[in-house]
Amino acid sequence: MATKTIGASEIKKCFLAGAANLEAKKEWINELNVFPVPDGDTGTNMTLTIMSAAKEVNNLTSPNMESISKAISSGSLRGARGNSGVILSQLLRGFTKVIREHDEVDSIILATAFNKAVETAYKAVMKPKEGTILTVAKGMADKILELCTSISDLEDLFEKVIKYGDEVLKQTPEMLPVLKQAGVVDSGGQGLMQVMKGAYDALMGKEINFTAGPEVKTNVAFSEEKEIDTADIKFGYCTEFIVMLEKQFGSREESEFKAYLESIGDSIVVVADDEIVKVHVHTNHPGLAFEKGLTFGSLTRMKVDNMREEHEERLIANASAIAQGKAESPATEPVEEEPVENKKYGFIAVSAGEGLSEIFQSLGADYIIEGGQTMNPSTEDMLNAIDKVYADNIFILPNNSNIILAAQQAQSIVEDKNIIVVPTKTVPQGITAMINFAEDCSPEDNLETMKEEIARVKSGSVTYAVRDTEIDDKLIKQDDIIGIGDKTILAVGNDIESVTAEMIDQLMDDESELISLYFGADVTEEAANELSSKLEEKYPDVDIEVNYGGQPIYYYILSVE
Repeated sequence: MATKTIGASEIKKCFLAGAANLEAKKEWINELNVFPVPDGDTGTNMTLTIMSAAKEVNNLTSPNMESISKAISSGSLRGARGNSGVILSQLLRGFTKVIREHDEVDSIILATAFNKAVETAYKAVMKPKEGTILTVAKGMADKILELCTSISDLEDLFEKVIKYGDEVLKQTPEMLPVLKQAGVVDSGGQGLMQVMKGAYDALMGKEINFTAGPEVKTNVAFSEEKEIDTADIKFGYCTEFIVMLEKQFGSREESEFKAYLESIGDSIVVVADDEIVKVHVHTNHPGLAFEKGLTFGSLTRMKVDNMREEHEERLIANASAIAQGKAESPATEPVEEEPVENKKYGFIAVSAGEGLSEIFQSLGADYIIEGGQTMNPSTEDMLNAIDKVYADNIFILPNNSNIILAAQQAQSIVEDKNIIVVPTKTVPQGITAMINFAEDCSPEDNLETMKEEIARVKSGSVTYAVRDTEIDDKLIKQDDIIGIGDKTILAVGNDIESVTAEMIDQLMDDESELISLYFGADVTEEAANELSSKLEEKYPDVDIEVNYGGQPIYYYILSVE
């Protein structure tokens, strides 16, 4: 029998099946990374993004189209990681904007939803590039729009749309030469196709077992910590929750909500978008905050921490550690404390590696989000960090091209602070941006100066290849050492030092004055200093700086300025 309409329960099954199929294929998708590096993460980022939404969808016992749309949209929005994850979240966001208005959807409504998804995703990307997940999504949206008036059977319609999506995916190497050189299709597009195929299996009646995996948390490190007396904690419970909006929540309602929270506590943070409100408050009556939130919708992610109790336990633990000569590092488990008055500027930097994090902290970073190349932080990680930086203007340094979109998505959600995303694509660019910050300049002038200075930084990184490939006429074998520049692979060989030196040779020019080396967890300080000595002999008029980065996977991160 033909299926001409589907309701919320079928949408739930199809969405969970799509998420499960993507999760099952994530490692295969990771291997489609253009560069054969060990941190190919498109499959991981897309999976973590959709799983954030799938967990909320899975918890809906009697979903209607409105509730399931909210769960999909808000869950994927908060969980979005990496460029592919952010784009996937925007596709889902646009799709749900249409279906939420209907009790059931047919071929016409689905076609409208597909095209709204593509429109929303393209708007989210400043410079859309064809040959990517966007191209695959647009291809399917065009095809379903073409067929929706002549094919009412959704099973038949989905089969044809997916078949066409695969055809578009196969053409992505012809649109992006770098894909053709690497011999792969676009990984983001492949991830989207796996979501579609999983959803189609569910539509056809295939039983899919969805299992919500463990929650992935990104560490946020405080740059400093002050000891406080429990008697000084005026409001003892750190209370956090998210309101899944079911009623109007405009500027007037938001102001009234904040005023109420201020009457029962302090350290108020209320971040709202079209579908959710994220709330943080220190209060002595968490139940009152929850009850007020319930007047606007249902609650999720409810969390209450007794700050006095936690502080006492921490003092005991630190005293014990001190007695054993191993006091706890102040940058791991932050103590909630009485908020201070907002300062003018704050900084959030993304970093991977103990040494790199210490460098950013020494330059004035308030919070470090531990993530970077090997684990891209989510939009929610960004929002959590923003919540805890007491500054009117907050600069975010993504330090990775694959994290910029998630930072910008967080920027678009926050209204009570001025969030400035500095488009730093590498750690050296992030360090340069902070060095060139001027406290007495405006946010706009600082951003302009930072952009100008990071444009002068030529960055590189050294790692190993995880598969055979050929890129830019360079034949690469698995386990080769490769030096990657800002846009392409610059050096290939069998020795870390020689590959690093060759890459630096290509980055140098007559105006170069400084070489900065950040050695990773798998490189000894002795080896780094030995390389530095050889570079000093070769470039006697250039300053050489060597710093411990501690980053995984990458033997060296470096820059030439």
